[in-house]
Amino acid sequence: MCGVQELKEGNDVVVKVLFVTIFIVIADQISKFMIKGIDIPFLGISFQGMPLGNSIPVFGDFLRITFIENPGMAFGIEVVDGKIFLTMFSIAASIGILFYLYLMRSEKLLFRLSLALILGGAIGNLIDRVFYGVIYGESSLFHGKVVDFIDADFFNIDFLGFQLSRFWVFNIADASVSIGVLLMLFFHRSFVDQKELPAIESKSSTEVNTSI
Repeated sequence: MCGVQELKEGNDVVVKVLFVTIFIVIADQISKFMIKGIDIPFLGISFQGMPLGNSIPVFGDFLRITFIENPGMAFGIEVVDGKIFLTMFSIAASIGILFYLYLMRSEKLLFRLSLALILGGAIGNLIDRVFYGVIYGESSLFHGKVVDFIDADFFNIDFLGFQLSRFWVFNIADASVSIGVLLMLFFHRSFVDQKELPAIESKSSTEVNTSI
């Protein structure tokens, strides 16, 4: 009975943090439909969207809405002859993250939140790759292009021959994955410390009992 209760509590924890994933996916897809446009007659939904390649300034030249389509990975990184592989890898990665999130259901909230953000971003872009080609009549299943539109001039990079005068155009899903990864990197020490603390306490307790 106790095991059933623990399983139920673990499932509840996973479901709660998955609300963040669901929110990311919905926000990502709505923003992409607004940029690319969508027409669903039987639902009475019709939105024109932006012409491909057009750009609208939001805060001058620092932040613009620029509609581009990316056939490859995040931030405009292209994959040569690897469309199906990339899509299948994204599906496998999303399933793996979901399973790992369940395994880590007892970890700190920030750790689970970082996984939920990464999962939401992965699913958001996966929907583009799997379905957008069919939805928009541009290609077959699994051959869709990812919609990118956030165009920001964060900083210039000139390092070891690599030059970047303006940041890659990205989307909400890309940002979600990046934030999730940064959370893991910044709070990695606290995650490790949390795991080491019970082991240290157990060792100390054993030493005390032995000395007694």
